[in-house]
Amino acid sequence: MEAYGDFARIYDILMDDTPYREWCGYVTRTLEEHDIRDGLVLDLGCGTGTMTELLAERGYDMIGIDFSDRMLEEAVRKRERSGRDILYLQQDMREFELYGTVRAVVCLCDSLNYLLDEEDLLRCFLLVNNYLDPGGLFIFDFNTVYKYETVIGDAVIAENRDECSFIWENYYDADRSVNEYDLTFFVRQEGELFRRFTETHLQRGYTLPQIRALLERAGLSFLQALDADTRRSVTRESQRIYVVAQERGKAL
Repeated sequence: MEAYGDFARIYDILMDDTPYREWCGYVTRTLEEHDIRDGLVLDLGCGTGTMTELLAERGYDMIGIDFSDRMLEEAVRKRERSGRDILYLQQDMREFELYGTVRAVVCLCDSLNYLLDEEDLLRCFLLVNNYLDPGGLFIFDFNTVYKYETVIGDAVIAENRDECSFIWENYYDADRSVNEYDLTFFVRQEGELFRRFTETHLQRGYTLPQIRALLERAGLSFLQALDADTRRSVTRESQRIYVVAQERGKAL
């Protein structure tokens, strides 16, 4: 089944406690530390465009790329309400194309974990390096093997709300470091009538050494890694990690 199909319509409802403004603050502070206060920025795996809108609000000229047409439909609705000049493109992270370079690429909310093969992740990193301005920044996060193996793996999460409810079942394959999300949603249609639909998502956990090695192979310089929850040094129990890398020259 297609990931982020029907789920796209209620994604923002179920993600309403996601600290997007906090994430945006971290991203903009990091950009400003490297004297990137304006110009073109790519939001890779932009989803429904919440982070894209926040960065546009901070004065950046935003491009958003996502593979899901349904998620992009939600992003376009936000753009219509805000009136901001944001370009959205439906493209695969492994094959995306831009008309020119950008000052920074941002990829948050574990979008990169949807790339299940190291070679696919490398292809993405190579493209990022190719489309960054000289010295441009790549700021991203990823969920760790520890998170899938210890925190989420084989857990069942459920939530009941007035407008929708969900059951989220996890199955972790330790041999492949891949977590399967089986999602069942019940969405209110009218009155007491609810519609049931399901989606399956696959994400792979990565370790920081794996990520660093792939960045280096792609020609990017690794600058920093932080525990995304504490903003302190990464530990073996870090669940989500922020990484900052920098363009250092294009491959010949």
